[in-house]
Amino acid sequence: MITVLGSTGSIGTNTLDVVRQNRDRFRIFALAAGRNIELLAIQIREFNPEVVVVQDSQDVDRLRDLLSDSGIPEILTGPEALIQIATATEVITVMSSIVGVAGLPATFAAVCARKRVGLANKEVLVSGGKVVMDAARSHNTEIIPVDSEHNGAHQCLRAGLRREAAKLILTASGGPFRNTPKEALAWVTPADALNHPTWKMGNRITIDSATLMNKGFEVIEACWLFDFAPDDVEVVVHPQSTVHAMVEYNDGSVIAQISATDMRMPIQYALTWPERAQAPVPKIDWTEARKWEFHPPDFAKFPLLGLAYQAQRNGGSDTCVLNAADEIAVEAFLQGRINFPGIARVVEDTLQRMPHTQPSTVDDILTVDSSARRVALDVIAKQRTALAPGKEPAKV
Repeated sequence: MITVLGSTGSIGTNTLDVVRQNRDRFRIFALAAGRNIELLAIQIREFNPEVVVVQDSQDVDRLRDLLSDSGIPEILTGPEALIQIATATEVITVMSSIVGVAGLPATFAAVCARKRVGLANKEVLVSGGKVVMDAARSHNTEIIPVDSEHNGAHQCLRAGLRREAAKLILTASGGPFRNTPKEALAWVTPADALNHPTWKMGNRITIDSATLMNKGFEVIEACWLFDFAPDDVEVVVHPQSTVHAMVEYNDGSVIAQISATDMRMPIQYALTWPERAQAPVPKIDWTEARKWEFHPPDFAKFPLLGLAYQAQRNGGSDTCVLNAADEIAVEAFLQGRINFPGIARVVEDTLQRMPHTQPSTVDDILTVDSSARRVALDVIAKQRTALAPGKEPAKV
């Protein structure tokens, strides 16, 4: 039995497709969604969950109307309802794919309830890595990463003992500005930044890929998931996005995980681990000539990657602040209130202004997150106030 937190998003819909292909093996217990009630209604009709959670109570009646000619499951709302469906006795696996820190409490509760967690929510470990992983160790909970790079790393680490692994290498597509000169980045538009060359994703993660912040978040996640020090996690730019991760072992051997760019493969891996099952994804055609490139990232052009490394080295609240400030800055960029390089400036200024603390509970993490968002908004307001007369806000 599976609970899907974030069923109408990209990971959620792909998870349901994996379930669709394996109806004899998996069953949906509960679905949780945001405001896409029309899609949620379609999912309910097909997968017949016992419980559904919607974000806003005003959507309950609308959902009931859409399901008036079919069976209506129990419909709940609110954060406590998310925890309820993540910890229900019937549930074996929780797919955590709610975007943002809002997914942290329910995912943490699932960990404490010893559910297998398919983790697709970056903020869970970026904001609360120590708290979550301490709980996972304490409760002996399996956390299987769904993000393609971490899922690839998980597979590579099966090739040897953890103590034999010397380095983890995460690959990055490089985003839409891989070949754009640094000085030209001040003039790129949100539409330019949303034009990702490889993946189709939500707005925030697509912008994070353009700034390489997404890869910085992945470095932080990898440190927590696999117990690597930040300096033992390396990022390489791989435009073809076919090699997802590599592990270098202490004898010099490098094991790579290679697959098509289809999220259903890592999702199914998380659901069936340690078994491998036939997946509904395209296979690589080895009769075709191909070229794979690997380049070092440009830390000067993409400073957020370096800030992520430093935040993880600092530990404590810094990574939570990093995530919160980035979310606010990305929203400001998409609204035309700051320019593309302004995202990094907002994050850096927010990190400097926020006190360094040691969160020890989920509530502590949420408090830091809330405070960092307020500081980031203040930083953006001051940036805009400092604009010279006649200049456009998007060119801050």
